[in-house]
Amino acid sequence: MTGKRSLLTKISEKIRKSKNTVFLREDFSSLGDYDQVGRALSKLVARGRLVRIGKGLYAKARLNRITGAKMLAAPGGFDQVSKEALNRLGVNWAPGRAEVAYQNGSTQIPSQTVVRVYGRFNRQISYRNYRLKVEAVKA
Repeated sequence: MTGKRSLLTKISEKIRKSKNTVFLREDFSSLGDYDQVGRALSKLVARGRLVRIGKGLYAKARLNRITGAKMLAAPGGFDQVSKEALNRLGVNWAPGRAEVAYQNGSTQIPSQTVVRVYGRFNRQISYRNYRLKVEAVKA
């Protein structure tokens, strides 16, 4: 086929080839204008290829083999996706107190993803019932 590829096809290929599991809307800005990219990303969310985890933040998705429901494709689930999103956004962060205690031998398993953020950060990162919790860091 020698015809032009659609924007949806270009974005799908870029996602498929990428090792990242989290994408920013800006990752696709070179492929089309703001509104076109937004429509294409919405279609990919509707088709189950992506899930929206925040404003301008998307994560790879796949269908659960058992239930057929859409789920995060990252092996580490929401924990991995939220931390990768912070890295992609350039946020200076560290694991929360509960996670540090668990890594140091505590038997309490953290029930949710908690991070300490240094500097200003005022975004919501969430997926279904999961929400990234940010601990306040006193300067």
